Parts: sequence; structure tokens; C-alpha cells
Amino acid sequence: MTTSTAGPDSRHPSHEPSYASGTGDVPLLGDTIGGNLARAIERFGDRDALVDIPSGRRWTYAEFGQAVEAVALGLLAKGIGKGDRVGIWAVNCAEWVLIQFATARIGAVMVNINPAYRVHELAYVLKQAGIRLLVSSTAHKTSDYRRMVEQVRGDCPDLRDVVYIDDPTWDLLVAAGGDVPQDRLAAREAGLSCDDPVNIQYTSGTTGFPKGATLSHHNILNNGYFVGETLGYTELDRVCVPVPFYHCFGMVMGNLAATSHGACVVIPAPSFDPAATLGAVERERCTSLYGVPTMFIAELNLPDFADYDLTTLRTGIMAGSPCPVEVMKRVVAEMHMAEVSICYGMTETSPVSTQTRRDDDLERRTGTVGRVLPHIEVKVVDPVTGVTVPRGTSGELRTRGYSVMLGYWDQPDRTAEAIDAARWMHTGDLAVMDQDGYVQIVGRIKDMIIRGGENVYPREIEEFLYTHPKIADVQVVGVPDEKYGEEVLACVILRDPDQPLTRDELARFCRGRLAHYKVPRYLRIVTEFPMTVSGKVRKVDLREEGARELGLTAEPAPSSA
Repeated sequence: MTTSTAGPDSRHPSHEPSYASGTGDVPLLGDTIGGNLARAIERFGDRDALVDIPSGRRWTYAEFGQAVEAVALGLLAKGIGKGDRVGIWAVNCAEWVLIQFATARIGAVMVNINPAYRVHELAYVLKQAGIRLLVSSTAHKTSDYRRMVEQVRGDCPDLRDVVYIDDPTWDLLVAAGGDVPQDRLAAREAGLSCDDPVNIQYTSGTTGFPKGATLSHHNILNNGYFVGETLGYTELDRVCVPVPFYHCFGMVMGNLAATSHGACVVIPAPSFDPAATLGAVERERCTSLYGVPTMFIAELNLPDFADYDLTTLRTGIMAGSPCPVEVMKRVVAEMHMAEVSICYGMTETSPVSTQTRRDDDLERRTGTVGRVLPHIEVKVVDPVTGVTVPRGTSGELRTRGYSVMLGYWDQPDRTAEAIDAARWMHTGDLAVMDQDGYVQIVGRIKDMIIRGGENVYPREIEEFLYTHPKIADVQVVGVPDEKYGEEVLACVILRDPDQPLTRDELARFCRGRLAHYKVPRYLRIVTEFPMTVSGKVRKVDLREEGARELGLTAEPAPSSA
């Protein structure tokens, strides 16, 4: 995210390299996830651990520990061994969280499956990960999960059993654990290491099948813990988590950040609903709220937004995609989230690498993605040569440390492409590090627009266009152009559909304030953006739709940094 209309390379580079190492007084945790939960139960047994608003259920830490143990024993009864893969294909619900901790306690590897997947994607993940047992929702909105599972089950030889949430098979799973002696669970836990794999998350690439980022207890427990530390979490915090559990944002920054501090997780709805989210904050007196920028925009734009009592909020996280400055300012001012934080990372890094601090001023907390977290290293390099660039110069951000994944599941060649011999994770993100170590993300290498030889960073133009009074949301992409290779297209959601915006009006707004080659050549008015389930805008779809509507068929110039 950038707050300046100047290009990122126009900052004043210094001779100091763009490298930062996170220091701190708190050492890394050496626990397994189950061991860490046991300590939380011992300290905070009578405090709320989990509230599932849609079902009206709630658990104290003592009750949550008992529920997790019952599911863990049930999985043992099903014959799940250490290292076996257990899939979870479900929307947000209490059972999702129980499976997360139960699989960790028995040393199984939980495989997160995107609730938006359809038959071919489901079949791919079931086979690629070798999933032995699948826990699934029965249905949600237009998705009939049971029907899709039955379509692919015969083609997945490793899949021995399917358990459906809100179905007798779930009750049978829990009941089966009653015949398993508890010393079996204790013996299993005694043989676990914090370096064991505990989770596989499939990253959604724009081409080809997704890759399964394999994460250890050490990876995700520590990342959740240090995110929570940076937010100042204690057992008094109540964290509203409307972001999906299947993604790191929900299960690591949400669940593990909370449980490692004795805080409470509040589930407002099975999938994002702005009114349900704010209602949950009000009802449960939440102190922290998570979301991607589009979620906060939807909440702020509710007609009755001012009627919700959000005064208990103090913090939260806005992440998942670049955070618009104007939206962040409204979140701070109107949602009482004075300590709201921006986090940056990726699934392969557990996920957070950099985070803004509670005492950062508004400029830092709206203009950067913060500084590196403790025990992690980041650097900005020339993406061609790999040489670290001077501070103030743009390049590819790379990260190293405890948070870097074990690798892509059963894909050593893809792992080698992403993690180099020195264990640096190549993010593919373009960034600038300033003199104080704060990082700005200026775009994706693949999203950068090259117009007539000029590098154009969509994020910079988007930030500027957010200041237009008629624009509620905007995404900038490159579309093919025969003369320049690529041209700039602004896709805009209007604040008021009855107040139209023309391309000429937009150009006048930009003139004299943006370099001429950054002024959008094209304007599309849309009512929504194509999104992933985790709330990220699918820019590849916007490019394709825009080119098709504009009748542009020339191939864009190849991107390079």
C-alpha cells in the first residue's frame, strides 16, 4: 500500500541494504499445538474459549478442552495415525475448530479445503494429499457438499471415511472415542514434535492446480502467538473472526492467536455477513475484529451502521490484500479500532511476516504493512539478480525464519522454485523498505503494468482513486494495447449508482496529480468484484473481463521487474 502519488523508485535510496531482522524479548515457543492448548486450559479454564453464534453454543476453555479430546479420541477410534491426512471441507463452525485442535493432538495433518471448490478441485486435493478421512459440511447456500463428495469418492482410493457435520456421522465419530482409553491419546502426544507437519493449505494460483503448503506446529503456533503478542492480546480479549477458517487468516491469526493467549474466538456466521459480524461484536462485546478490506467496506456501508455499538473494539487486523488508506481511517475513527493492525504475509509463511504496531502513528498504520515480526528476516532484492537493493528502492520481498513452510506437499520441484538454497521464501511481491524498516507493498510482480516501457504499480493508482468522492472501491489492472503493450483500466464500484462517473471526469480528477502514463485510459463501472473465498479480488478475471468488453485482443507486453 502506498500513500504517495510518486512512483516507488522516486523515494530517496540510501546505501543501507533493504534487510531487517525481527528482534524481541520473547523467545519462540517450543510447544506442540496440543501442549500449548493444555497450558491455556490450566490457566484460563473458566474463561470463554469459543462462541458459535449461529448455533448458540459456547465453551469455556475447560469445556473446549474436553470437546477437543472427545474428537481426538474419535479420530483414534477411526484408525487415524500420526501423519495421516484428515481433510476439513466446511464453512466456519465450531466443529471446524474442534477438528483443528483434535488433529493436532493426535499428530494427524489437517488439510484445509476451500469451501468454494467444486468436484474437480475436490478430487484433486483428496488425491494429491492422500486424505484418509474427510470431515465435511453437508450443504451451504448453493453448494451440496454431500453430493459432490459422492461424485468423487470412488476415484479417491485413500479416502476411507467421510464424516458430515450436522449429521449422525459426526455424533458417531465422537461416540466412538468413548471406547478408546485416554492413555492411548497420551502416548500419541508424547511422541509428537513441534517440527512435525500439522496442516496443509492449498494456495490458489491463477494457473494450474493449487499447491499444498505444508506447515508445522512450530510454524503456525508461533506465528499466531506473535501476531497476538503484537496486538496485545490477553485472556480479556474477545476476537470476532468473520474470515474463513480454511485460510491462515482465520485458523492461525484468529484461532491460534487467541488460544495462545487465553482469549475467546467468536464465530459470527458460517460465511461473511456484514450485519451478522457487527451484531456479533455488539452482542459478545468483542475487543478485536478481523477482515479483508472489502469486508470492512461492506460493514461501513451498511445503512444502519451507526446503530451498532462497537465501543468495545480496540484492535483487529485488516489484511489479505492491500488496505486502502481511506478505509483504514474510517475503521479507526468510526469503528473505535484505534489499535487496528495491518498484517502482511502469505500462506507459505504461516502467514505473517510484517505487521504494524499498536503505537505506530496513523501514517505508518495506513501507509505501510509494518515492520518484520520477531524471529523473522525480510529483505528486498532485485528479482532478476537476487541482490539486495538499497532502502527506498523497489524489488521483490523475500522472507526467512521459523515461519517458512516445510514445503509443498509431495512437490519438491515446486518447493525448490519457491524456497532457495538459503531458505529464503520468494514472495513474488514488489516492496520498498524505508530507513526505519517499514515495508510498503507496491504490487505483485505479475500484476505490475508495463506501459510503453514505464512500470506502473496498480496499488499506487488505486490509493489515489480512493480519494475521489464518487468511488467506494476500485481495482486497477492492465489490459492489452497494440501501441503501448498494456494500458491502464480502472474498475470502479460507485458510492451512489445514481451519481454516474465518466472516464473524462476521472481523467480530469487525475490530471496534474498523476503522471500521464498512470491516468486510466479505460473505466469500467461494476457492482462487485470477482473474489476468492478469502476475500481477495481476482485481478486476472478483471483483466479478462475488461479486455473482452473493450474488444482488446492484442497480447500485453511481458511483465518483468
